[in-house]
Amino acid sequence: MFAENTEELAQNKLLLLYIIDKSKEPLTNEELTEFILENNYMNYFLIQQYLSELVNSKFIEYVEKENKKIYRMLDKGKITLYYLQDRIPENIKKYILSKFNQISNEKNKSTQIIGEYFKTDEHSYTINLKLVEKNDTLFSLYLNVTTEEQAQKICSTWKQNTEYIFKNILNLLINEEIFSLDN
Repeated sequence: MFAENTEELAQNKLLLLYIIDKSKEPLTNEELTEFILENNYMNYFLIQQYLSELVNSKFIEYVEKENKKIYRMLDKGKITLYYLQDRIPENIKKYILSKFNQISNEKNKSTQIIGEYFKTDEHSYTINLKLVEKNDTLFSLYLNVTTEEQAQKICSTWKQNTEYIFKNILNLLINEEIFSLDN
């Protein structure tokens, strides 16, 4: 519909696969679109058209993970990219890799708020809430809950209220008066 020719169409779809594959963090539609628009690789409408076609053709999937929708590469996409990535200009591939390394280094230098969970058995989920600054873990807390909904809610609350929760836990641990038996 928008593509000028089939070679351009194929190259643009390969570029999307390459970006999704090489990103160190899973990308949302907004993040992927912003990255491509910032670098003038294609326009917004082409991005959305190609992403939709890649999902429909089972090269990638658009799934919910930790309360956000992300793109994830499927086997068909990995195999296609493996055989055809030489059709993406080398300078573009190098730029994308350097940009992702730069983004990763910036994230490592800054504060990271991590709320993740995994299923431990049929009726149990383990949650890890973390506060990391410049690769140093400032706070880490593991919890066990019985439902995935509880795990998702706790992770979401942690990410939205990290400073408040961290300060209050720290105050509780430091304030000896509240643990006094005299009260």
